[in-house]
Amino acid sequence: MKTWNNYKEYIKNTSPQGEKEIEEIEALSQVISSIIARRNELGISQRELAALCNMPQSSVARIESYKTIPKLDTLIKITSSLGLKLIVDSIN
Repeated sequence: MKTWNNYKEYIKNTSPQGEKEIEEIEALSQVISSIIARRNELGISQRELAALCNMPQSSVARIESYKTIPKLDTLIKITSSLGLKLIVDSIN
C-alpha cells in the first residue's frame, strides 16, 4: 500500500528538485499550521486577526487555506500579532 509518506520519500530519493520543493511545502505548512493553532488558542476569528494586521480578512483566509504564499513581511505581521516569533535556523 502506497502512502503519502512513501511517495514523499520516493521523490526525495529520486529528484533533488522534488526533494527541495517538498521540504519547502512542509516548512510552509508548519508555519501556517502554527498560525491557525495560535489564532484558535487565542479564540480570535480570521476577521479579528486581519484587523490586528491591518489587512483584509480574505487575505488571512487565503493564507490559512494555502491558496497563497504570504510574503515575509506579511508573515511577520501575522505572527507578531499572535505573539509568535519566526525563527531562522540552520538545517544542519
